[in-house]
Amino acid sequence: MKPENKQYQATLGNKSMLFETGKLAGQAGGAMTVRMGETMVFAAASISPDVRPGIDFMPLTVDYEERMYAGGRIPGSFFRREGRPTEEAILTARLTDRPLRPLFPKDLRNDVQVILYSFSIDGINPIDILAVNAASAAIMISDIPWGGPIGAVRIGRIEGEFIINPTYPELEYSDLDLRLAGTRDAILMVECGANEIAEEVMVKALEFGHNAIQPLLDLQEKIAAEVGKPKLKYVPFSEDEDLGKKIFERVHTPLNEMFDQPYEKADRSAKLKSLEEAINSEFASEDGASLEDVRFAWENAYKTVVRQRILNDAKRPDNRGLDEIRPIWCEVEVSPRAHGSGLFTRGETQVLTLATLGTPREAQELDNLTPSESKRYMHHYNFPPFSTGEVKMLRGASRREIGHGALAERALLPVIPPESKFPYTLRLVSEVLSSNGSSSMASVCGSTLALMDTGVPITAPVAGVAMGLVKEGERYAILTDILGAEDHLGDMDFKVTGTHKGITALQMDIKIKGISFELMAEALEKARKARFTILDKIIEVIPTPRTELKAHAPRITVVKIPVEKIGAIIGPGGKTIRSIQDETGTKIDIGEDGSVFIAATDGESSRMAVERVESLTEAPVIGRIYTGKVVRVTDFGAFVEILPNIDGMVHISQLDSERVEKVEDVARVGEELTVMVTDIDAQGKIRLSRQAVLEGWTAEEAQSRDRSRSGSRPSGRRDSFHKSGNKHRH
Repeated sequence: MKPENKQYQATLGNKSMLFETGKLAGQAGGAMTVRMGETMVFAAASISPDVRPGIDFMPLTVDYEERMYAGGRIPGSFFRREGRPTEEAILTARLTDRPLRPLFPKDLRNDVQVILYSFSIDGINPIDILAVNAASAAIMISDIPWGGPIGAVRIGRIEGEFIINPTYPELEYSDLDLRLAGTRDAILMVECGANEIAEEVMVKALEFGHNAIQPLLDLQEKIAAEVGKPKLKYVPFSEDEDLGKKIFERVHTPLNEMFDQPYEKADRSAKLKSLEEAINSEFASEDGASLEDVRFAWENAYKTVVRQRILNDAKRPDNRGLDEIRPIWCEVEVSPRAHGSGLFTRGETQVLTLATLGTPREAQELDNLTPSESKRYMHHYNFPPFSTGEVKMLRGASRREIGHGALAERALLPVIPPESKFPYTLRLVSEVLSSNGSSSMASVCGSTLALMDTGVPITAPVAGVAMGLVKEGERYAILTDILGAEDHLGDMDFKVTGTHKGITALQMDIKIKGISFELMAEALEKARKARFTILDKIIEVIPTPRTELKAHAPRITVVKIPVEKIGAIIGPGGKTIRSIQDETGTKIDIGEDGSVFIAATDGESSRMAVERVESLTEAPVIGRIYTGKVVRVTDFGAFVEILPNIDGMVHISQLDSERVEKVEDVARVGEELTVMVTDIDAQGKIRLSRQAVLEGWTAEEAQSRDRSRSGSRPSGRRDSFHKSGNKHRH
């Protein structure tokens, strides 16, 4: 018997979001589809019946599988099936995971898995926000213990007005792309790109977004009440309170003494490791507590000491003030061959960013379900194990690395010049060489240095800073430029990037059940002051972008040609364009609008290529003088190729100022002849005159003196001059 399908609808602004459950995936813990327009996402959430032994964390995995059939497309891979997740899919999975995670019980040790599929994509409504809501609703109706629901929306701003869930076309005109998720009382997650938005505007956008999610929370509570399953009675992981008190008393004093000393990260880590091993040997034995319980109690004791020092004494692990930024130093021109490089060091965090310029053909082709087909600005972030003094296998970019690279890319995108002004593809790679917190923000700063060192005319330098929070009840402390330990033991990771003018990117993750808007505004203001300090350090090293590119960087010249002449540049099977590139040592790309991008590393090569392109697309002009080769000789005249594949005829009477008895006396095949175009008839036949050049006549004078019969003026075109292919990139 066909199961009953339940439908529910929420209205947000002028758009509706449709939730459906009951028909699909009956054996999943909870299953839900969410639809807006013709974009639809499916979510299934399940929990294992048993505890996973030997872990000290809540095991949650969230995966989004981007299915190309959703957009009516076949995957472009050799196997014609989906392979490794695209960057967009990974970012959507991370966006979904981040607001879900804080609301699971801290003592849950059963595996929880959320899987999302794209079922339909209309190219108008983005799917990422639908995915977050679908995951929340699926967990709500499942048997999984959870403190939700959460609602998620995207906020745009067009001409000063906030809009809810803008479409892709609307986002083209928006100076804000804010995605947020939260509960009834507070925001849990923020992901934002902005075009230098002021802090007070950002706070208003966050408040607007939080109000906008309320109908989604109402609807999910209604769905759970009607079709939700009873929640699983799980075996909670419990701390031995007596053991916890004993270990806290044992480590309280040595930890405080350790934090009072100005140790570097490596020295402090070694001392912490030594103390932890001593605690393990003292308290873990066959007759005493388990090693798992001792480790859990040690972690809690360590966390408590750090948090108490911050809240009670305003003492951070490295003894900085709450608003103090670690010492900063910067350099440019670190690599002699890279097109640009910037080294940014803040405390023990160090990032080297290297920039590469390429031609338009080197833009990244996107094989995903977004409307974008290519990307000319790419930012990649690498976090090797040696940066934290560890030894691990290298297995390619992790989800975290992809997320940090995307954040840095978003932070710098508003200041990257458009292709019309700077016709290059840009790739930036941030290599994290040392890390003790906020390496993603250091990569933003290093990238600003690298871009300016390259000579990219960015509109303003961008800097970033990571803010932290420690909160107990009504007491809290906001931390500027957080360390790795403060990120791990704190309640918030709040990353802000921007220029002197305003915010370009914002990312926030909360480990508690949310924070107030007043606290968020305070954190933004502290971040603004810190950002200005960091920008001043960057400007001291390189105040503006270089006016000249590096010697090894390509110089791109743009030549505009008529679209109908594209075929003349390409030639049969690409023969012509390949020969130009080989002969001049350049790279040539052709846009569909007739823009020809010529990349060369020296001026002479560029000049030669430009001349070849212009000559191939040039049309003959009456009165203009050309020097060409004689390609054919007849009794009545000579045919001269004045432009590539375009020739005209010089009548024997026009070969010289004196009477010519025989054409070969003046013009032989292969020889050069300088002639003037005196006429082009309706059929495109070209009349030439050498006599006009010798006598210094105008075209009108040449025409009046040319008494030959029109029938004796045949000429030919031996070209693919009017042909154009469909493929313009070579």
